[in-house]
Amino acid sequence: MSVYRVGILGLHHDHVWDHFPDLLKSEQVELVGAADPNQELLDKAEKYVGQGYRDYLDLLEAELPDAVLIFSSNRGGADLAVTALERGVHVMIEKPMAADLVGADAMLAAAEVGKARLMVNWPFAWQPALQRGIELALAGEIGRLWQVRYRAAHRGPEELGCTAFFCEWLFDEHLNGGGALMDYCCYGSVLARVLLGQPEQVMGVEGRFRKAPVGVEDNAILVMSYPAGMAIAEASWSEVGSLTAYVTAIHGEDGTILVEPGSGGRLIKATLGDSQGRELDASDPPPELRSGTAHFLWGIETGEKYMPLCDPVNCRDAQAILGAGRRSARSGSGVAMGERAY
Repeated sequence: MSVYRVGILGLHHDHVWDHFPDLLKSEQVELVGAADPNQELLDKAEKYVGQGYRDYLDLLEAELPDAVLIFSSNRGGADLAVTALERGVHVMIEKPMAADLVGADAMLAAAEVGKARLMVNWPFAWQPALQRGIELALAGEIGRLWQVRYRAAHRGPEELGCTAFFCEWLFDEHLNGGGALMDYCCYGSVLARVLLGQPEQVMGVEGRFRKAPVGVEDNAILVMSYPAGMAIAEASWSEVGSLTAYVTAIHGEDGTILVEPGSGGRLIKATLGDSQGRELDASDPPPELRSGTAHFLWGIETGEKYMPLCDPVNCRDAQAILGAGRRSARSGSGVAMGERAY
């Protein structure tokens, strides 16, 4: 088992703090440093990693990491990924991958140039019930799939407790690539890509319904059309409570799979002979499917393809869906996926 020198590029995406515990307990990780232009965030990270850099290139050049985890804005993160990948440094980047399709394509090209691994991390990818539900659906357990639906919703980033560093770019259309549409419709988009493939057309609708506007759309819905199916991705930064949030529904000709949110969420399957459904076992996954860090290192070590949700090609295609959805929301017309997304 190899040990990898790992650096952190960016600390102003709040998800970064969830990854430090996994990095510190991994026997495969030597955490060599973190970089971010904000000294306050470097000071916060000091208890996890001693060496801090205000400049990203300084870390890459001084520490020569084997791999980096990137937690920056969607646009800035894509640029950092290209820089690292072209140097042959393996990259794990937080969802959705980039701010636009141009950035996503540049990352894939850079991974080829540098012959480095690229993985996109999705927080919900490490839920055992969702992993098992996707596995069953792709194996044909509910017949031909005809609909996928996912709703991501909360009261808003600030209300959820996101820091000012995070919100500063999350509410910036250029740095984020949009607002709630980019932040939260991305989940339903990647699920649709994995389970149904790339749609023929995307229709997007967005709105600003919060009492306190944030400068970008705070609600959005994407409808993806297929020759014999559809998918729906919903996003809300204004929903009170979590009654409808984070549930995955997968519909097939012979049944339905429902995945409840969270690491302890239930997996329920209904069939033609059991319309009420029954709970299925979603036992503990193997070690390489328990966290983003574990899966990233497993891919570097084995050279195996990353799980479908984290596969960069699927994530690139999800980025194309998001781009088409944004264009549709602004034009009021459906956008064919053969058309340029931006």
